[in-house]
Amino acid sequence: MDQFLAVFFCENNVPTTRVSLKTLMQSKSKVKTQKEKQKKNQNLTSHMLLANLTMDRYQHVYVMRHGHRLDNFDPDWAAKAARPWDPPLFKDGMVRAFQTGQRIGSQTGFPIHRIFVSPFLRCIQTASQVVAALSSLPNAMSSIDKTKLKVAIEYGLCEMMNSVAIWPEVSPIDGKFDFNISDLEAMFPEGMVDHNVDPIYKEIPQWGESKEKCRERYVKVVKTLADKYPTENLLLITHGEGLVTTFSNFYKDTTVLEVDYCAYVQLRREVSSKDGSVVEAGEYEVAQSGIRFSQDPVPIPTPI
Repeated sequence: MDQFLAVFFCENNVPTTRVSLKTLMQSKSKVKTQKEKQKKNQNLTSHMLLANLTMDRYQHVYVMRHGHRLDNFDPDWAAKAARPWDPPLFKDGMVRAFQTGQRIGSQTGFPIHRIFVSPFLRCIQTASQVVAALSSLPNAMSSIDKTKLKVAIEYGLCEMMNSVAIWPEVSPIDGKFDFNISDLEAMFPEGMVDHNVDPIYKEIPQWGESKEKCRERYVKVVKTLADKYPTENLLLITHGEGLVTTFSNFYKDTTVLEVDYCAYVQLRREVSSKDGSVVEAGEYEVAQSGIRFSQDPVPIPTPI
């Protein structure tokens, strides 16, 4: 039986309530626990603020390849397709794109502010799956601000426009690669497409583009977008050659051997600002996922 304190709450000299010693001790313990949790949360908040201050010094740019394309798994698809040069994702490509989006959203520790994407359908569908994955993560698992994430189509991220990347037997007879931009933008949640973005390339490159020109294009787009939005973290969704070019350009003296679908390169650089304006940006640090490469041998000068 509980012991009771000799305390009575009286109204008009009539005892109304009595409180057990056990209940009082439990109440004190509960208050103490709540205070400890509050202090712990305050410390955690301080650490998070400190971490955010540190992370805000860096800009992160992801460059990602699209998912598995349907024509690589269904050889009869191109013969029946209205646009055989613009295949959609295979079902496994959808799944992998979604999973990659989840991994980026839950493991990065910093927000993605903007997504730029090639107009080819497989890239648009990849971007759509990544957006869905980012939006599906609980707030506790993701640093993505879903209300501020913006998407824009960038022609400069498109496929290499020659017969090496797009076989002549599937390319348009009239040589015109047309895209219904409104239909492509409709694949993203309402309000997410940023129509105020001024694209780096206003139209698709001309057919017959050389590999060298294509690589120059990819590097120009990555650098220009990064410099245009120096205080924002970007995700660029492109094609295999775009990923190879990005990795080789920023990670010197390497030869790329193979690039997986949904592989990506992560570029990070320190950015310092004053009065809200960027005053200095450092060199890029490079990380990657899904790229197999070899280090090129360092040339040894011949003795004179």
